Amino acid sequence: MSGNTPDILREIAAGRTERVRRDGAAQGLDLPAERAAPLVPFAEEGVPPAEVPPAEAVPGAAGRLSREAPQSRECAPPAEVFPVGEGVPRPEAAHDGVGRPRDIGAHQSAKSAPQPGILIAEIKRRSPSKGNIAEIHDPATLAGRYKEAGFRRVSVLTEEARFGGSLADLIAVKTAHPDLAVLRKDFLLSAEDIEVSWRAGADAILLIATLLEAELLTAMYSRAAELGMDCLVEVHSREDVDKVRPLRPPLVGINSRDLRRFKVEPLLPLETRSFIDWPCDVIYESGISRADDALFVRGSGFSGFLVGEAVAQSPELAARLITAWDDAAEADRRYGAWGRLYRRHRDGVPLVKICGITNRADAELAVDAGADLIGFILAESPRRAAPAVIRECADLPVLKAAVVVLAAGEPLPDEIAALLEEGALDFIQFHGDETADTLRSWPSYKALRLALPEDAAAMDETGSPAVLVDAFSRDARGGTGKRLDPALVSAAAARRRLWIAGGLNPENIGAIIEEWKPGLVDVSSGVEAEKGLKDDEKVRRFVAAAKRGTSKAAWASSKCSLRPAPDNQ
Repeated sequence: MSGNTPDILREIAAGRTERVRRDGAAQGLDLPAERAAPLVPFAEEGVPPAEVPPAEAVPGAAGRLSREAPQSRECAPPAEVFPVGEGVPRPEAAHDGVGRPRDIGAHQSAKSAPQPGILIAEIKRRSPSKGNIAEIHDPATLAGRYKEAGFRRVSVLTEEARFGGSLADLIAVKTAHPDLAVLRKDFLLSAEDIEVSWRAGADAILLIATLLEAELLTAMYSRAAELGMDCLVEVHSREDVDKVRPLRPPLVGINSRDLRRFKVEPLLPLETRSFIDWPCDVIYESGISRADDALFVRGSGFSGFLVGEAVAQSPELAARLITAWDDAAEADRRYGAWGRLYRRHRDGVPLVKICGITNRADAELAVDAGADLIGFILAESPRRAAPAVIRECADLPVLKAAVVVLAAGEPLPDEIAALLEEGALDFIQFHGDETADTLRSWPSYKALRLALPEDAAAMDETGSPAVLVDAFSRDARGGTGKRLDPALVSAAAARRRLWIAGGLNPENIGAIIEEWKPGLVDVSSGVEAEKGLKDDEKVRRFVAAAKRGTSKAAWASSKCSLRPAPDNQ
């Protein structure tokens, strides 16, 4: 294990090592020397549910059952880089395929074709973070419900102490449903674990890179390949990605749960995915609890998802997740911008947004300086931008957000919806009292003004993949230059990956990034010559200082103190 391995993984692995020493790798079960169940391809898309491909139809199938190495296969190429400003149709038009006047080439063609995805439903009784999740008396019956919903891949947790699973669960599922592709999900630590998994009937195994030294990981991966099993290789960090790169695994999983804090961070898989530089299918793990989450995963460019807790508790959700995944147009309309934004992510370097743009010259300045996102204010403000200016900037190679202030339940104005539809905007930054339903209806994120540390609790209720925290002002919603109190930053950082605005400028941004490791920094008044007009030198110094980042990527710590920043109103 590396020094970066979360404590919980170390504890679980240590407990399993002791149980294997006591009971053996087979958990005391008398397994056959050879597997009896057919081996079903796990990583390949397009195999319909409830069908067992005949041996002669699966490349290398006969060899797999006799432990010979299967024939190699090409994995899917990585997703295309999404062009900036490709257009977002209105909700009512999304299913009609209208509102996309631009030719966006191969990416559009790919989205037009059916994409079955690698969708995995899990048999999960409990977890260290949630305790008891579901009483599962018959895992085979639950697997059957997943299959009826449309899943053809099932993950079975076999870890006993923390998750309440067992190899007996996996055997029961595979015996009852030999047509399903079954993943053994456990904290596997040896080549013997691979042999046992194969004999028990697993079609694929989970290998957690952070738990395994490179040499052992390679040996386990190679043995699984010899037996014909697929590997879902889970990575948690850039160090993990570097470790598995020599293997170039065609199937990679990224967990959205921060195992150091047991918090779901929706954008963590997008950050980690940016380190992967070989063609592969990337699976989004954890954090799936509603149909909108499936839309987010697909829209942001993942090959599939693994869902456990939510479907174990409510099996009827499984069909809704499949239906949501199949709606590629809606997924792209609402969430495609996230994939475009996080293709700009770099390790230890925050994304940079220059807000309050009122003219093309300042937009070009921000782009030339290296900004990732520019913001136009479409609310009452001395920096309010005309829609014509936004359209004039639509061709610039940068993502674009509009700052909007709405009352609860108020619909997005048609004029702003049209800018999204045309591709002149990528995001809406909702800065008012909008509901979670409003946020989920549009490509958007929420900005919250924090007056007290307890206000940060609202971050969990926004319905937004990211939350921008700003200082509270009774006079304005954003753009005041008022800095956030360190206690507020600490409270926000404990809740989510930190996106921060308020009181930032070229002089303080380096220290703030070094201490708080934000995912995005947003500046407006701190780089102005006067209200509504940017200062060339300040913009360039701010972006350069922000892009220097930190020497090591890390999550925001709530133990640091924010260095004082001068007011810049």
